[in-house]
Amino acid sequence: MRILAQTTVLRDAVRKRRGLIAIGFAALLAAVAATGTVKDSSPPPARATIVAPLAVALPERGSEGVHVYWNETRFDRGDTFAALLGRLGVDAADAAKLLKENGGSKPLRSLRPGMTVQAQTSDLGELLALRFVAGDEAKVLGFERDGDRFGVIDQVAEITRQTFVTSGEIRSSLFVAADDAELPDAITMQIADIFSGDIDFHRDLRRGDRFAVVYEAFFYNGRAVRSGRVLAAEFINDKKVVRAIWFADEDGMRGYYAPDGRNLRTAFLRSPLEFSRVTSGFETRFHPILQDWRAHKGVDYSAPAGTRIKATADGTVEVAEEQNGYGNVIVLRHHSGITTLYAHLSGFASGVRKGAHVVQGDVIGYVGATGWATGPHLHYEFRVNNENRDPLAMAIPVAEPVAAHRLAAFRAAADRLAAQLDLAARTNLAASE
Repeated sequence: MRILAQTTVLRDAVRKRRGLIAIGFAALLAAVAATGTVKDSSPPPARATIVAPLAVALPERGSEGVHVYWNETRFDRGDTFAALLGRLGVDAADAAKLLKENGGSKPLRSLRPGMTVQAQTSDLGELLALRFVAGDEAKVLGFERDGDRFGVIDQVAEITRQTFVTSGEIRSSLFVAADDAELPDAITMQIADIFSGDIDFHRDLRRGDRFAVVYEAFFYNGRAVRSGRVLAAEFINDKKVVRAIWFADEDGMRGYYAPDGRNLRTAFLRSPLEFSRVTSGFETRFHPILQDWRAHKGVDYSAPAGTRIKATADGTVEVAEEQNGYGNVIVLRHHSGITTLYAHLSGFASGVRKGAHVVQGDVIGYVGATGWATGPHLHYEFRVNNENRDPLAMAIPVAEPVAAHRLAAFRAAADRLAAQLDLAARTNLAASE
């Protein structure tokens, strides 16, 4: 730990810094269709809560008697790096020096809204170190003082994974119940998505409905970095019990299944875009570039450039390249001789390349206007044994269950997770009585 020589003497006029800023991520505001309400004025039931002690470090004392503090805050949407440094108590001169020396560095390029940033400063506000964990990269990025300069920190983060089990009861809405159960919003959104085929969260919620969930979260230095995946979940809606188990097999198939191995997903999404409108259907049309009438063997979706494109089903990337009129194009191969094509992309998502496995809903690319396109849109094709079909008119194929030769492994995993769900449900009932 390096301390500047000029911090050896403290001035009486220097204010003492406030204590450490409270640790933790602010939950992301969710705007999903899971906020249906149930009128009820009853107080929420009692909950069984496990409280873990949180060790808060006292200010360190440098070798010359200078106090050293670790402060942290979240980088918010619309924030500037200078404003962030100001909230962390960094001296204006050091903030200016850091920006001048490292304006285009990897840490600054990698900082995203929602990330928690830690800064180590002296009593005089001199910046000694700054760091944050860069999301999925599991990297610790930041800066460290080296004399009169700031060196870049780029290290592998020692991320730990923990599994949590919790439950809740609906009194007004899913998100209110999840907040009462101290469930991260990202996990609540997954629950709503998992059961969206069985439950209409706008209209079907009832007072007394219950849920239980087993989920994972990732930590760095004892602090939550991000929420992980829902591993198992149960929802009791109007006395009807539905359960979901996450399972990934050695063949690359993965998803949520009922305890009997039935797939909870439809095989294909109706649309590869969340918000769009169809501008050209599966029909004969006048081609705007070739200037003649010809069959249009897909569906065109109008959307702004950069809009995320999702895989409509689990599959394997067969093509991810530039191809003449299609521009940047992706072809996914699915089961039963089905392929889907996504054309005119502005670019491919990270990891999308020939041979890669994708899961329904994964982002595979972004809307663009490459190839023979007059403006940003997505051209989508659905083929069965190389014959084009109208994806807007055809019946959605049934999703595949767990493969027969994987059932034993699935049942073993499902039994373990079901036991955890049972424990969470019993804890919730006992706390409510």
